[in-house]
Amino acid sequence: MKKLFPFTCILILCAMFPVLGNAQCKNFAKNICKEALIPYHHDGIYNATILSEGETAELFKTFYSGQDYRIAVCGAEDIPNVEFQVLDGERNVLYSNKDNGYAKTWDFKLESSKQLIIAIQVQTSDEMEPQILSGCVAVLIGFLNVEDNLDKD
Repeated sequence: MKKLFPFTCILILCAMFPVLGNAQCKNFAKNICKEALIPYHHDGIYNATILSEGETAELFKTFYSGQDYRIAVCGAEDIPNVEFQVLDGERNVLYSNKDNGYAKTWDFKLESSKQLIIAIQVQTSDEMEPQILSGCVAVLIGFLNVEDNLDKD
């Protein structure tokens, strides 16, 4: 029984590492990335995960017609550029930040409501690194209230 205790502790710690990593990414999204949404209002959902060079992830999100939105994508400083594309249901590219100097935000308004796909990819480093770089990547969505839209006009 005494021999099983250290093994059980190690097993529990190993199981907790992904949870701790995601908690750190959520804090990264809250403390660092959320500022990129200003003056838009955050939708309250923190989409953040750890990605390595060359890895991709997709987020499916419904956007409504007539609403002004901002998508903010940011990655930890120690990883290469993060490319994000916004795709429609047929996977047509509506926007790519690669065409805009890897911009961290995109503002848009849709004429009709639709589900869009936000595809993110951490680019590979040009430099020969001894290990693959990885870090937090967050995707946050913001919107303007009706009152904000009236102020814009």
